[in-house]
Amino acid sequence: MNHLSQIAAKLEEYGLDAMLVTSEPGEFYAVGFHGEGIVVVTRGECRYFTDSRYIESAQNQITGAQITMTTTAVPHKALAVKAIEELKIKKLGFEEGYMTVSTFNEYTKAFPCELIPAQKLIGGLRAAKDAEEIALMEQAQAITDRAFSEILQFIRPGRTEKEIAAKIQYDMLRFGAEKMSFDPIVVSGPNGSLPHGIPGERQVQEGDFVTMDFGCKYGGYCSDMTRTVAVGEPTEEMRRVYQTVLEAQKAGIAATRGGVPGKDIDAAARKVIEQAGYGEYFGHGYGHSVGIEIHETPNANSRNDAPMPVGAVVSAEPGIYLPGRFGVRIEDVTVLTQTGCIVLTKSPKDLIVL
Repeated sequence: MNHLSQIAAKLEEYGLDAMLVTSEPGEFYAVGFHGEGIVVVTRGECRYFTDSRYIESAQNQITGAQITMTTTAVPHKALAVKAIEELKIKKLGFEEGYMTVSTFNEYTKAFPCELIPAQKLIGGLRAAKDAEEIALMEQAQAITDRAFSEILQFIRPGRTEKEIAAKIQYDMLRFGAEKMSFDPIVVSGPNGSLPHGIPGERQVQEGDFVTMDFGCKYGGYCSDMTRTVAVGEPTEEMRRVYQTVLEAQKAGIAATRGGVPGKDIDAAARKVIEQAGYGEYFGHGYGHSVGIEIHETPNANSRNDAPMPVGAVVSAEPGIYLPGRFGVRIEDVTVLTQTGCIVLTKSPKDLIVL
């Protein structure tokens, strides 16, 4: 899988002769390969440069690009200069959000062309997933759902947050994951009020909520989900908070479709939490895009007034966090369509009491 033709087709719109792709996610999007290399895309041809560690795999896996191995004598920069000269590139786009100032200054000095910030070219393409990308994310999510089913059999009083996190990771790898999308979050009891808490030595106790946020990569694409479960009988307040979060998520999902501004999706979920009296305890956005990276754009938050594109894959993850007491977050991943959205996450969402 690669997206070289899609990138090439956008060059004229951005007034570019070529696009220079140097980031790891950009490289994978462009050529479908992780090789610590760089890509030069023009309307007529594409060139890919990588070193001896990756050259054989690149030659076997990459199609549609001329592949050249870098050496100590002829590094990436020298090959890029050669391509710029041979292909008569005058305006070269680059991913400004991923490039350091020192690298930019180095390239500006070395390249016989104008460097133009153009991260939006690739970012815009990556925002709307195609069928092949969505299929890979479905596989990643199926692995994640299976790991959730397994962890329900493992959680009990006395288990530590670290043990639960380790089990989740082991199971996702066992079920076919390439690696984790991110370090899992497992927080229990009063630690549940920390949205991005780090799993520690705290042992789960009877009466706790346990929140687990985790995901894996399959075929280079991420899954992401969160579930909060009760260990032993929850209090009435815990049930009320859980149900509020669930209803907020359902409201957000009902508002999710292509063409709707991200802030409107966020507002639909936030309204439910505010009306229940917990508005001050929901501090983060409703959702973020997911793909090659676990956090992509566009986002479904209060700051995004742009219409969300059809094909965007966006998390749905409202939460309520009561400091020092407990927290609840429920997260699914959704694919935006013209008329609504498809929920990729299949794990149950009604409160589970273990």
